[in-house]
This record gives sequence, C-alpha cells and structure tokens, in this order.
Amino acid sequence: SATPGSYEEEHASQVVEQIIRPTGLVDPTLEVKGSEGQIDDLIAQLRRRIERHERCLITTLTKKMAADLTDYLREAGIKVRYLHSDIDTLERVEIIRDLRLGVFDVLVGINLLREGLDLPEVSFIGILDADKEGYLRGYRSLIQTIGRAARNVFGHVIMYGDQMSDAMQRAIHETDRRRALQVAHNDKHGITPQSIVKAVYQLEARREEASLRAVAFQESAGLPPDELLRLAKDVEKEMLRAARDLEFERAAELRDRLTDLRRRLDGVLDGKQSELELEDTSRYRAPRARPRSRRPAVRQ
Repeated sequence: SATPGSYEEEHASQVVEQIIRPTGLVDPTLEVKGSEGQIDDLIAQLRRRIERHERCLITTLTKKMAADLTDYLREAGIKVRYLHSDIDTLERVEIIRDLRLGVFDVLVGINLLREGLDLPEVSFIGILDADKEGYLRGYRSLIQTIGRAARNVFGHVIMYGDQMSDAMQRAIHETDRRRALQVAHNDKHGITPQSIVKAVYQLEARREEASLRAVAFQESAGLPPDELLRLAKDVEKEMLRAARDLEFERAAELRDRLTDLRRRLDGVLDGKQSELELEDTSRYRAPRARPRSRRPAVRQ
C-alpha cells in the first residue's frame, strides 16, 4: 500500500518504504494559512496557476461548502466544476477527463481520495478546514491528498486552518522528510525533475484509436468466419480494457459492437456459439445519469 493503514502496520512483519521516484519528482511544498480571508487568498492562488495553464484541486468538508464555493468561484470568472457522491460513475470519469484536458481549471470536491485520481496536470491543492481532525483530515487522508500534487514539478499545497492539529504536524513532517530524501537523490545523480505529461497524450490517442476501430467495424461486413472471430476477440479485449480503465461509455459501445459481431458469427457458423469462447458482456452497461439537484444560493 502507498499509505499503509493501522491494520496493515499492526499485522505486517516489516514495512518497506519505496520513496525514491525514478522521475525525480519531489513531494509538493507545503504551506499553512489561517482561515481569515482564505477565499480571497485561494482565488489569487488559483489565478496564478491558471495563467500557467495548470490545474487545481480544492477539498472541503461538506457538500454545501463545496457547492457554495463552486458557485462563488464561477461568479469570479474561474472555470470550475464540483465533484460529489451523487454524480454517477460515468460522469465522474468525464469530469476528471475534462479537467485534465483543460475544459475547466479547478475541481472542487469533498472526498477526492476515493476517485483514484492520478493527475499530472494538477500543481496546486487547497485544503479547507485542514485543522478539523477526522476521517477526511486525519494524518493518512492529508498525506494522500497532498500526494495528488506530487506528479507535477510545481506541486504546492496550502492547508487553511486556525490551529496546527497533530495530523497536520505529522503530515508536514512526513512530506518534508520524503521531499528531502528525493532532493538528495536528485542532487547525487544529477536528476532534473520533470512533470509527467504522457497520460494526456495516451488519452488523446485512445480517442483516435476508437475512431479507427469504428471505421474498421463498418468494413467488417462480408468478412470470412475466421476474420470475424479474430475481430470479435479484438473488440472483446478492448472492451475489457476500457472497463478496467473506468471508461464505461466506451466499454458499453464496444459491448454493442461485440453483440452485433456475435449475431453475424451465429449466422455464418450456423449457431456454433460455443466456438467463440467470448465473455458475457451484459455487465458492461453505462450507468444511468442521475437527475441533478439544485445548488444552494451563493454565500457571500
């Protein structure tokens, strides 16, 4: 585990640390600021990153606070979206993708840990009410939240709070320790840290690949049985890969193509479906979108 829990630490015979990153990327710098004037300061921080075409995350403790902050930032001219538990899986994937592609610049959420976010474009994270110790502001949660900015060479985290909680102190100490170890390693081996950008290009490549596959599928009519079977297995592999990557909309589209190919093969092979050995695809359905609730009025 990247951040072992209490149970893991208690039952493990030993814990092995793997801190050094081959990329040379160091843990983000940390800063603690009081809650007075935090929104104005937050907006200034966001605009500074947006000018550099970087992305930002903001984590709050309640849905109301997240919704109010989202509306306030939008009125301030910032391109922002709000991520919460009522948004279905498919829409969450689309929101995260749009953040990475620059459709908007700031993502506001409550429990951003559950999204499995790996966002090299994010250079700034604002943690509101960082001193309110609990599930989302405990030591491990803070460490994991801070780590969301560790994929960017300009990673910086500001924790807003009026007191220094024990969890904050431990998280700051651990982050500084990891940062010092990586910096020493970089200096020793002459490594210059660089932000990771590969994943963005992979995302664009997948879109192009999906388009090419659609053309190939249209041309599949009239293929001999062995070619149809090979195409069906290729589509199945792509469908399973899309499902593993949480690209449910694409997985559902590929499922429909696979179903059509099966029908064609049934006709060609005179019902010898057992020869296909293809997986049941009924579970790869895109989730239904839930109705959106009205957001509360802007809090001044």
